[in-house]
Amino acid sequence: MRNSEELLRMVNERIASMTYDRKPYSLYEPVEYVLSLGGKRIRPVLMLLGYEMYRPDAERVLDVAVGLETYHNFTLLHDDLMDNADVRRGKPTVHKRWDANTAVLSGDTMLVMAYCNIAKAPTESAQEVMSLFNETALQISEGQQYDMEFEHRGDVTEDEYIEMIRLKTSVLLACALKMGAIMAGAPAEDAERLYLIGERIGLAFQLQDDYLDVFGDPVVFGKAIGGDIMENKKTFMLINALLKASPSQRSELEHWLAAESPRAEEKIAAVTRIYKEIGVDTMAQERIKKYFGEAEQLLEEVGLPDERKAQLRRMADQMLMRNY
Repeated sequence: MRNSEELLRMVNERIASMTYDRKPYSLYEPVEYVLSLGGKRIRPVLMLLGYEMYRPDAERVLDVAVGLETYHNFTLLHDDLMDNADVRRGKPTVHKRWDANTAVLSGDTMLVMAYCNIAKAPTESAQEVMSLFNETALQISEGQQYDMEFEHRGDVTEDEYIEMIRLKTSVLLACALKMGAIMAGAPAEDAERLYLIGERIGLAFQLQDDYLDVFGDPVVFGKAIGGDIMENKKTFMLINALLKASPSQRSELEHWLAAESPRAEEKIAAVTRIYKEIGVDTMAQERIKKYFGEAEQLLEEVGLPDERKAQLRRMADQMLMRNY
């Protein structure tokens, strides 16, 4: 069974070999640009790992893996447009390098390209694979809608937030693992367990992102910390801080949430201090470990020898940076 680095190399080589010979090239140039920006390729690699746990010939489903990665990047392109973000992976976003109309149309084209690749699933599993992908795509849109609505609400609960990140982030990781298992002919019980594993890993991964945005090392994290605080983003951290704050802590938090054009260093330092006083950093770490522990237990229940599960366990360890 190949490891995640070998599978990543396969995905990157296939993406690099893609041709864009349809016209007009101006429609496809942003697609090529987005896919060339790299990234961890977590979703296609998870799909191929899920497949190779049961069969050794992942080349057979490589186009489907590239379809998942194309879909993921389509969602990022549209997210950047909705957020009016300037940079993605250190490069200008599509709507900044070109314009908003180009971002919409090229994004739509990426969605169609994703479906074309996923439709290349082996005939015997194609209907089940497409049904799973359709449901996942709808859930991701639902998660994005919740995320936008939460920006205008001050009463978002922890349960609502967990459901939002499950839909927006976790279900695509879950879909990837289950899709690989389905195409490899895995037992239905194993395929469902792998779905739940991906879901738990995705929840832990997003909560870790919340945590690192406040308490991470910018060099290790790969970007400046405090962005969620400056944007008043409803995260696990902020929701629980508001819920558990004393009257004086809540008053101070609400002051910073309402402040217009505050100095970044001052606001980030003040909110981070309140988070530490309340203990939401520890709460987040405990929840991350809980979801990861659930994923580990589910992996134990998958009906394969340990050596067939070792690469997935190793990739989950790497994703969740267990020594954070």
